[in-house]
Amino acid sequence: MSIQKKNPWTPPRKKKKKKRKKNRSSPSTLPMASPLVAQTVQICHHLSKQFSFKSQSPVKRNSRTKTPIGVYNGSQNVYNRSYLIKPCAPIRVLEPRFLQMGPQETCSSRGISMKSTSSEGSTSTSSSSISQTVIGVLHLLVSLGIILAMDKLLKKAFVAAAIKFPSALFGMFCIFSVLVILDVTIPAAATSLMNFFEPALLFIQRWLPLFYVPSLVVLPLSVKDIPAASGVKICFITAGGWLASLCVAGFTAIAVRKMVKTEMTDAEPMAKPSPFSPLEMWAWSGVFLISFVVALLNITALGTAATTCLPFLLASTVLGYMVGTGLPSGVKKVFHPIICCALSADFAALAFGYLSQSGLDPVLGYYLTKVSSNPGAGDVLMGFLGSVILSFSFSMFKQRKLVKRHAAEIFTSVIVSTIFSLYSTALVGRLVELEPALTVSILPRCITVALALSIVSFFEGANTSLTAAVVVVTGLIGANFVQAVLDKLNFRDPIARGIATASSAHGLGTAALSAKEPEALPFCAIAYALTGIFGSLFCSVPAVRQSLLAIIG
Repeated sequence: MSIQKKNPWTPPRKKKKKKRKKNRSSPSTLPMASPLVAQTVQICHHLSKQFSFKSQSPVKRNSRTKTPIGVYNGSQNVYNRSYLIKPCAPIRVLEPRFLQMGPQETCSSRGISMKSTSSEGSTSTSSSSISQTVIGVLHLLVSLGIILAMDKLLKKAFVAAAIKFPSALFGMFCIFSVLVILDVTIPAAATSLMNFFEPALLFIQRWLPLFYVPSLVVLPLSVKDIPAASGVKICFITAGGWLASLCVAGFTAIAVRKMVKTEMTDAEPMAKPSPFSPLEMWAWSGVFLISFVVALLNITALGTAATTCLPFLLASTVLGYMVGTGLPSGVKKVFHPIICCALSADFAALAFGYLSQSGLDPVLGYYLTKVSSNPGAGDVLMGFLGSVILSFSFSMFKQRKLVKRHAAEIFTSVIVSTIFSLYSTALVGRLVELEPALTVSILPRCITVALALSIVSFFEGANTSLTAAVVVVTGLIGANFVQAVLDKLNFRDPIARGIATASSAHGLGTAALSAKEPEALPFCAIAYALTGIFGSLFCSVPAVRQSLLAIIG
C-alpha cells in the first residue's frame, strides 16, 4: 500500500478540529491512528471509577461533555470524551486502589476488627447464657432443697411429738401466714420470697403427675389379696362417687353465686412449666439402658437390690411420662399420660423380672419398699408429696384476692362437697356390704394423694396402697370425662366448673380442665388445695372419725 503524505502547509489543529466535529456524535468514528490511546484511556477511566480513593460523591461534569460507550474485550465500558482531549491530566487514574497499601491495610484491619468483635460478642453471649443456666440450676436446687428439708424436719418433729395431724399441712399454714404478714408489713419482702421459690414451684407443677404414679405401678400387689367381688364394688363406688361429688360441688357453687351475685374479675396469671426437650429424652434413655444392664449383671452392684434397680425403674417412669405428654390430644382423652407412665414402669419391671428370672412381684417390691433406709424409685417420687402440700401455700397466696372476692362460693362449695364425699362413701360402702377395712381405705377418694394418705393414717387397718390407687383412678376418671359431664350439666360459670372439677378429681382433673379452660385454673387450684385441707381437718377431729366408723359398721 502507498502511504499518502500529509500536506505540511495544512495546519494540523484545524484538521483535528474538523475530525472531532465529524466524529463527536459517534464513537465508531475515532481516528484509526490512535486505537491504543483510546483503549488505554478507556481502561484507566474504568479503573479510576472502581479504585478511586476520592469521595464517592458524584462529580459535576460539563454539560457539553458527552459520554460515549466503547468496547474492550467484548464488554461495554463508559469513558469520558474529555480524557481524549487531555489524556495526561488525570494522572491519579494510573494508580488503582488495590496497589495502594495504606487504604488496603485499613480495610483489612477493619475486617479483622469486625470479625474479632463478632467472635468476642458470640463468645460473651455463649458464656453469659452458660452462666445464666448454671445460676438457674443452682437457684432451683436451693429453693427446692429448702422446701424438701422443711418437709422432712416437720415430719420428724411431728413423729417425735406423737402428733397425728399432717405435718405438711401445718407447714402450709405456717408459710401462708408468713406470706400474708409480710404482704401487710413489708410487701417487697413477700414478693421477693415468692420470686425466690418460683423455680421450685414450677418444678413441682411440671412433675406433679409423677408423684401419683407409684400407687398405680404397684397396683398388682395392692389388689392381689382383694376378692373380685370387692374389687367390683370399689370400682362402682369410685366412679359413681366421682359423678355425685361433681354434681354436689357444681350445683352448690351455682346456688351460692346466684345469692351473692359477685362479678367475675381477672385472676392472677399462672406460670406454666416448660415442655420436655429431646435432650432430656436422650439423657433419661441413656440412664435407663446403662442402669438396666448393670442391674442385670449384678443385682447388688449399688448395695441392695432396691438401690440397684432404682435408676432404671425411675428412668422408665420418667420416660413414660414424657412420651405420654407428647401424645396427640385425641389419644390423651382415653390414654392419659399417667397411664402411659405407669405402664412404662410395669413393662420395665416385667422385662427385668423375665431376663433375671426373678419374676414381676419382687421387682415391684423393689419399686416401692416403704423403708426410708432402703428406698426404691417409688419412694423417691412419693417423697415429693409433702412438698406438693407446702406449695399450696404459695398458690393460695398468689390468688388471695380471688379467694377474698369469691370466698362465699369457694368455701361453701368445698366444705359441702368434702363432707358429702366422706359420708356418702361410708354409707354406700355399708349398703353394698364392702369390708370395713376396704371402705375406710377408700374414704378420701376425692382428696389428693398426699393428704389422703395422712387421712387414712387416722384409722386402723387401712390399706394405704389401695387408698393411693383409688385416688389416682378417681383423678383419671375425672381427667377423661370431666369436661363432657360439665357441658351436659350446663355448668357454664368458670367458678362452678373449676370448683366441681377440683373437688371431685383433685390434681389430675385440674390439669385436664385447665389445659383447655385456663380461666378456670385459679378456682381449680384453690379448690384442689382447700378440699384436702378441710378433709384433713375434719378427719383429725375424733368425733368425726367416730361418726364415720359408726356408719361403716
